[in-house]
Amino acid sequence: MSTKNALSRRNFMKTTAIAMGAAALSAKSYARVVGANDRLNMAFIGCGGMASAHLGALIALREEENLGFLATCDIYKTRAETFSRKLKEAGAGEPKITQDYQEVLAMSDLDYVLVAVPEHAHAYLTLAALEAGKHVYCEKPLTHTIEDALKVVKKAKETGLKLQVGVQATADDSYSSANEAIKAGKLGPVVEAQIDYVRNYAKEAGPWRTGASSDDPKPADLDWDAWLKPAKKRPWDARRYHDWRCYREYSGGIATDLFIHRITRLIRACDLTFPERAVGMGGIYLWPDGRDLPDNFEMLLEYPAVKGITPGMSVHVLGTMANQYANPHCIRGHAATLVFTSTGWDIIEEKSGKVLESHKKTGGEDIVPHHKNHHAAIRSGAALNCPPELGLYGVVAVNMGNLSWFKHRMVRWDSRRNRQVLA
Repeated sequence: MSTKNALSRRNFMKTTAIAMGAAALSAKSYARVVGANDRLNMAFIGCGGMASAHLGALIALREEENLGFLATCDIYKTRAETFSRKLKEAGAGEPKITQDYQEVLAMSDLDYVLVAVPEHAHAYLTLAALEAGKHVYCEKPLTHTIEDALKVVKKAKETGLKLQVGVQATADDSYSSANEAIKAGKLGPVVEAQIDYVRNYAKEAGPWRTGASSDDPKPADLDWDAWLKPAKKRPWDARRYHDWRCYREYSGGIATDLFIHRITRLIRACDLTFPERAVGMGGIYLWPDGRDLPDNFEMLLEYPAVKGITPGMSVHVLGTMANQYANPHCIRGHAATLVFTSTGWDIIEEKSGKVLESHKKTGGEDIVPHHKNHHAAIRSGAALNCPPELGLYGVVAVNMGNLSWFKHRMVRWDSRRNRQVLA
């Protein structure tokens, strides 16, 4: 590990370690102890589209994982009612319905919450849950901002509670096994990695547009002020509510919704932490419909040396919502290239093009094994697939790329103050 990278990691660890001095009085001391065979009680905070996928997965896991469902919470009460009804129909009880997350966190027999809400609300809800002594599964990204991510990591360390970040691709062992292959010297010194996330939306719709109009009336049982928190208050706007990924106040767009999945894998495979520099390029090329986040975006990140892996490397992440022709996902070394495939990965010798080694993956980009891993962490202390520190490194990378695009400037990481700054 380079001196600069070591100092960055050391400063970060020192900052978070200070908070752990109060461990005896931490939230962990009043968290419910769950044994290997005990029922694990959970609640939903957020009952929208992404949460619906989790609902189906957790219902399917109910008996195998011995799960109990205590509450469904959403600022739009109709959604919470829908979740509760589906759980009842599945024979999973009749959970409490509420619009107030604090009522959920006050439940003494609750073990963990699933936070699946717009990005801008991730931090305050996750912090509140940890402070209440509850384990958390938080959808990606960990938080909307770097500052909030640092606070969440600090609180998770202080409490000792299990916080799983919803980057479910980390349930695929391709990246941990790639890390082992790289450390074994099979690629030689790593110098570059590339990955992408591409889609092709219809011209008449555009990415993350639902067809909502700003003039659509607000449902009577939707608490708009609660939805906005902690963003600034504004009059009801159905487009902002339904199409929130199009607006900087609530999302980072392509970078935080899609790139976070990709960059986290490479961070895991190459033991990366904080980028030294970042550049983001792109624009609103096809859908100038009032959004303020790009519909085509790419970022280039420069990482410092990591002992036994790289003398320093760059990472290129490509994203377009207007063309789905993909780039290879690979890690390039001086001696060979590791290419990720649908079944795992191949190591290809640089000069001959010969496949030197192949790996058949276990797991996959699937929320089911990701939830099972979280449950095992709560019950028996199993290592998390995507712990908060890994979530933080992803948040830093995508925020630096976005800031570069917003400001038309290169961005660097200030390791002494743990913050991004314009270069």
